[in-house]
Amino acid sequence: MPQLNPSPWFMILVFSWLVFIFIAPTKVMSHTFNNEPNPRTTEATTTNPWNWPWH
Repeated sequence: MPQLNPSPWFMILVFSWLVFIFIAPTKVMSHTFNNEPNPRTTEATTTNPWNWPWH
């Protein structure tokens, strides 16, 4: 049964993990958005309670 021979499959496993560990994160982390969001102020907005008209 050739699928039990680990020789070619082990190298495929090693190379695929090397791609996932070294190449893929660098490509994902170098992605930039077209429109960078503007930083908002850290002040908390105050909300007023709503008076229900049927009370």
